[in-house]
Amino acid sequence: MFRSFLVFVACIMLTGARISAQEDDSVKFALAQLKEDSINTAIANQKLAQASTRISPQGMDILHAMEDSLLLTIDSVYNAYIPDMRADYCERFAHQLVKALKVPNSFYYPFTRLEKKMYIVYPDDNGFRIFSWYTSLTMPTRRYYGAIQMPEEKLKLYPLVDYTDELGRNAADSPLTDGKWYGAQYYRIIRHSVGSHYVYTLFGFNSGSPISNKKVMDPLIFTDNGPVFGAQVFDVRSENIPGQTVYRFILEYKKDVSVSLNWDEDLKSVYFDKLVSQINDPNRKYTFVPSGSYDGFRWEDEMWKYKKDLIPVQNLGDNNAPGGDKPFNAK
Repeated sequence: MFRSFLVFVACIMLTGARISAQEDDSVKFALAQLKEDSINTAIANQKLAQASTRISPQGMDILHAMEDSLLLTIDSVYNAYIPDMRADYCERFAHQLVKALKVPNSFYYPFTRLEKKMYIVYPDDNGFRIFSWYTSLTMPTRRYYGAIQMPEEKLKLYPLVDYTDELGRNAADSPLTDGKWYGAQYYRIIRHSVGSHYVYTLFGFNSGSPISNKKVMDPLIFTDNGPVFGAQVFDVRSENIPGQTVYRFILEYKKDVSVSLNWDEDLKSVYFDKLVSQINDPNRKYTFVPSGSYDGFRWEDEMWKYKKDLIPVQNLGDNNAPGGDKPFNAK
């Protein structure tokens, strides 16, 4: 009996220790979250303080109020109960955004709250910024919207029109001008010098198709006639036009899998999942899934040079877990 009692007490103590450990983990997570939120708030306040040195107090008040309105509208763009109304809200959002950006020097207003609902990205030289968002009228398809703002006191804006459907199978093989654009939500921009101008490589995500998703690297060049999307800066051959290299690099893959395409600072390279067809049919991109290894690109001789097996497959023995995956910046 006494032995049973000791076992009972030991079980209680062990359970208590587990609960304490769980509570400790919860406290650590909460503290880490508070620290992250505090850092993000400090960064947002710093950006607003910097903006106030270039924008008048009246302009700051207008932009703050307009950001409130934009936040309400974009929620409806994404979540309106009646899908057909999302297009109306999207049009309203575009008009509201243009109205806000007409405030002098609005380029320097950071929209720190709005960027939690949509992507607003800058290159490292702050030579422009791109707003990108989407609407979904029928699940699971999406149509993308965007605009490029230049850093000028008076608004200089390039509206972007999603041309993805019109490109069809030639999406990788065509430069785009006059505001036409391979629609995507951009999450990174990398700048390189080529000759007398800059090439900005945009990293984006497109889930507009009902059967597949896409990751894209799309070069952007500014000319006297405006932005041009697409440039032959990849040593990757076109699948459709013999002897020609692609204007943009596109990874198309199965709808319900995660695929990486991003920059790795340690490797000084772009890495991406090497894809294989689940049914051994390379023509059906919607069957492509990650193979477990990574290919990549490295900027050399003013172009993106393809690097096979940039990160090779890890050969693991039984009961051995991998040391860790590459980060996945997906949206």
